[in-house]
Amino acid sequence: MFLETLSNLPGVSGDETRVRRAIVEILQDQPLVLQCDTMGNLYVRKKGSARDSRIMLTAHMDEVGLMVVAVEKSGHLKFKPVGSIDSRVLAAKRVKVGPDAIPGVIGVKAVHLQKPGERRKPFTEDQLSIDIGASSREEALKYVRVGDYVTFDSTFTAVGEGYFRGKAFDDRVGCAVLLELLLDPDTPPFDAVFTVQEEIGSRGALVAAYKLQPQRALVLEGTAAADTPGIESEQSSTVLGAGPAISIMDSSVIVDREMLRELVHTAEAAGIPYQYRRFTGASTDAGAIALSREGVKAAVVSVPCRYIHSPHGLLKESDFAHTVALVKNWLQGVG
Repeated sequence: MFLETLSNLPGVSGDETRVRRAIVEILQDQPLVLQCDTMGNLYVRKKGSARDSRIMLTAHMDEVGLMVVAVEKSGHLKFKPVGSIDSRVLAAKRVKVGPDAIPGVIGVKAVHLQKPGERRKPFTEDQLSIDIGASSREEALKYVRVGDYVTFDSTFTAVGEGYFRGKAFDDRVGCAVLLELLLDPDTPPFDAVFTVQEEIGSRGALVAAYKLQPQRALVLEGTAAADTPGIESEQSSTVLGAGPAISIMDSSVIVDREMLRELVHTAEAAGIPYQYRRFTGASTDAGAIALSREGVKAAVVSVPCRYIHSPHGLLKESDFAHTVALVKNWLQGVG
């Protein structure tokens, strides 16, 4: 499964090389045209596709993670987040540091040593450090250096009946959807872009849209599911098992109403379950794309994922399959 391969790879924003290589390896023997730009975006087009279709589908390759910013005398590593990460999910998590994937654990003061006031507050990143088993700064610098990326040490796993657990579902699940569409001979021609640096400001998408000058863009994402205990149903942005989530707006874009109607009509006509993404916060590549040049019609379709931006996300296989079906049917209707 493509999602398993992509989820297990490291690819924090600005360090997407291994993800891009894996995608190229999957696509290289297909009748497709592949190109990479200086940002690291990967462009894919089917041979003989009609350029005047001007439809672009995107999914971002990068994931949230950490970066080493200092090495302490004790050999511990201080870090800063790359992208949005809740520091409360970091304590005691296993990580891999640098290009050699040095194993480490994010350490914090033991509960026995904390003052009563400390126990009542969530840890901040300044109170955390990465322990790679080094006894001094000199020893640590044999294996890592300032500027090294840090990824969660998490392995893709099937759980329950039809569920998957893993890291980086935002947005390796969108990349996996895009791969399915590119490899399907019945999918009409379109331009695909696997973008970089979405988690730090949709930088790759802005460059890609400027290059391709599409008339329409559909962004494929992994979005937060909030069907967990303690959240009322009316406050749940999306739920697992209800199909792909179609956005109406987020903090970066108001979805093009024509594309929104097309996506809803396509789902209903094909009997594909769907839901609306009811959370209007957070941004996507659609915001940068919509503002490119003289403007681009843009929409977002997402696979719901629990616990995104953490070491372990959870999604349902049926939502993935229905997302592929929805986008394929939409392309066939407008391509």
